[in-house]
Amino acid sequence: MFAVRRIDSLDLPELAPYRTLKRSVEHEAQGIFVAEGDKVVQRLLESRFEVVSVLLPAERLAEFEPLLRARPEPNIPVHVVVRKEMLEKLVGFDLYQGVLAVGRIPAPHSLATLIAANQRPRLFVAVDGLTNAENIGVLVRNCVAFDVQALLVGETCASPFLRRAVRNSMGAIFHLPVIATTNLVHALAELRAHGVRCIAAHPHADQKFLSQANFSGDCCLVFGSEGKGLSVPVLAACGEAIAIAMPPTVDSLNVGSAAAVFLYEASRQRGRG
Repeated sequence: MFAVRRIDSLDLPELAPYRTLKRSVEHEAQGIFVAEGDKVVQRLLESRFEVVSVLLPAERLAEFEPLLRARPEPNIPVHVVVRKEMLEKLVGFDLYQGVLAVGRIPAPHSLATLIAANQRPRLFVAVDGLTNAENIGVLVRNCVAFDVQALLVGETCASPFLRRAVRNSMGAIFHLPVIATTNLVHALAELRAHGVRCIAAHPHADQKFLSQANFSGDCCLVFGSEGKGLSVPVLAACGEAIAIAMPPTVDSLNVGSAAAVFLYEASRQRGRG
């Protein structure tokens, strides 16, 4: 259920997460994230994630009421403002749709638990040095689209629970187990010890191209940033490296595009598409 709270003052303490939308790292430290936009808030309300609060214009409340009534939490605060302009004053920038919510970041998964819980052939993705929140969000969306079972986020990466990452995932983050590793090299070694092949998506692989790759068994595809690629230790921790064949006029693809190509091929080899 939920409790409607009509907002007359923007200084209320419970509105603090919305006043600090541009400080997503602080939110993560508090164990929360902000969902922004109709689709993302809708998918949060439909998910098993805990909902802390919702903020929207009064005329939008009826649209979300059925989802709010179906939530298991007692009395979710739903902050309602008369005009969207008031929301924009609160958050400090223009909002296209004016619907926001705060969710609770779930408890971390362990790698061993996820390996045991997922049926073979397993398909995981790991990321190294990916600091752009929008790119993280796109990659998350690709993972869910192609049935990836878990995402390993290296210690040099941005969190997939940053506001822009959640927004760019279009709520797909609510369907993807995430492991925030403190040492990606060690995590890849653990995967290999469990028989999971760790395959680097590397534009300068030794002439081994995607068309030659075998993704039919347990594997983890490892992606780096577009600018620097994978770090030397992470690349060394992978058992093999695969490149996408491209003309010499193109160095590489954006990580979201590269991930989509790799994951489509993995999905195709596993009988989808």
